[in-house]
Amino acid sequence: MEIYIIRHTTPDIEKGICYGQTDLDLAGTFPKEFKTVKQQIPDGTYHIKSSPLKRCVLLANHLEPHVLLDDRLKELDFGDWEMKAWNNISEETLNPWMKDFVNVRVPNGESYVELASRVNAFFEDFIKSHDEKDLIIVSHAGPIRTFLSSILNIPLEKSFNIKIQYGDVFHLRKEGDSWNLLSKVELT
Repeated sequence: MEIYIIRHTTPDIEKGICYGQTDLDLAGTFPKEFKTVKQQIPDGTYHIKSSPLKRCVLLANHLEPHVLLDDRLKELDFGDWEMKAWNNISEETLNPWMKDFVNVRVPNGESYVELASRVNAFFEDFIKSHDEKDLIIVSHAGPIRTFLSSILNIPLEKSFNIKIQYGDVFHLRKEGDSWNLLSKVELT
């Protein structure tokens, strides 16, 4: 079974703003970015699963009109920090999270380990229920990074070494109990 995991294309938001589960539109560069994404996906029949956030659904619907939405594919919930400029978040609340972003929960949001847990649950459920039809998943950097770190045996605290750009496509093959990553992953 072939699986393509796609990060949404560039969102319509200025740089330096903290957003996670805020429902953003896509930037005007979407048509050009979509063309690049589409070129990396072979023609075929796919199940498509997507985060329900607009920036993923818009991309998913351009690939296939029948998309199954799953909340577990949403980005990290940044709680009180959503839509604030990173440099306007108080050091008092930001520093503990920066020191241990894996375990420290964002105020009124979630921790990275909670994100990883829901993403892992998504993939476990997928493994139990899949047929042999190929799959496209449209999600965000956080969920993609936690999944890739899991299959590459990279600890969560080092998972930000996995470089993920807007519109990146990761090609995997599921063979028995193992995942084979067929795309190049850039580590920093």
